[in-house]
Amino acid sequence: MSLVDAVLLVAFGGPEKPEDVRPFLEIVTAGRRIPPERLEAVAHHYEEIGGRSPLNELTRRQAEALRLRLARLGRPLPVFVGMRNWRPFLSETLAEMRDRGCRRAVGVILSSLQVEASWERYVQDVAAARARLGPGAPEVDFAPPWAGHPLFVRCMRERVEEALARLPAGRRGAAHLVFTAHSVPLAMAAGSPYAAGFEAAARAIATGLGRERWSIAYQSRSGSPREPWLEPDIADELRRLARAGTRDVVVAPIGFVSDHVEVLYDLDVEARAAAEALGLGFVRARAANDHPTFVAMLADVVGAAAGLPAAGEPAAGERRRGADR
Repeated sequence: MSLVDAVLLVAFGGPEKPEDVRPFLEIVTAGRRIPPERLEAVAHHYEEIGGRSPLNELTRRQAEALRLRLARLGRPLPVFVGMRNWRPFLSETLAEMRDRGCRRAVGVILSSLQVEASWERYVQDVAAARARLGPGAPEVDFAPPWAGHPLFVRCMRERVEEALARLPAGRRGAAHLVFTAHSVPLAMAAGSPYAAGFEAAARAIATGLGRERWSIAYQSRSGSPREPWLEPDIADELRRLARAGTRDVVVAPIGFVSDHVEVLYDLDVEARAAAEALGLGFVRARAANDHPTFVAMLADVVGAAAGLPAAGEPAAGERRRGADR
């Protein structure tokens, strides 16, 4: 692995302006029989959060922060961003890498949990993009899954601490933590480490915070209502907590790396409205985004995949700066 000369961050992609929304949704749903009214409903979700997704911008910030950290560690490598469903598409990014002389990259899939939809398809799409480029396409060696990485756990612990601090001091101790991830069909989850990895990460974060009141829930379900998906749904979990006398909930979307539509609409709009209707106080922890501790984790997994020494944690000053982002 000493020949590694680049890093490729692989993300889902998202529309960056209102006129991108419907073309983006057509790409995402290509080959699936999605009713037009469902696509219009999702397009409306984007309208509710400003007509765009911040995912691409956040991914670029993650890439630049990672490039700077690698340089500070004496590992200067260019960091590229390739998207599955929007520009820059993986084929475009790999072509740019080839043209810049890159021959072997560490690929980091920006999905914290491993299942077909969030992992294998990314690997397959990179392989397909390389095949389309033909000779000279950069090789990509993927970093392993990282949901249980101590620095990811620390990053999300810090995000939950930020969220708890937004509650009145006298109510923080009794607040219930709800960790969320994207629901997937049971048939897809079966035989994968998705649900177990989600629960293990949630447990590690809650344990690190010394919190006993916590649970997991799934969100953003789509597809046929006749097909069983992972449960409980976040709305059902909020109802359960309200019946149990819970006063406040802090929702932490640890199954997501960036604050994008599934977070900004499905949680900040829909779940918040459900909580308020139930009389629950609702605070949502931010996703990792470009928090320095998360960037340090990216540097560590890149270094490990490239056979480099451990990078270590960010300095305390870096973590404090990340608390505001």
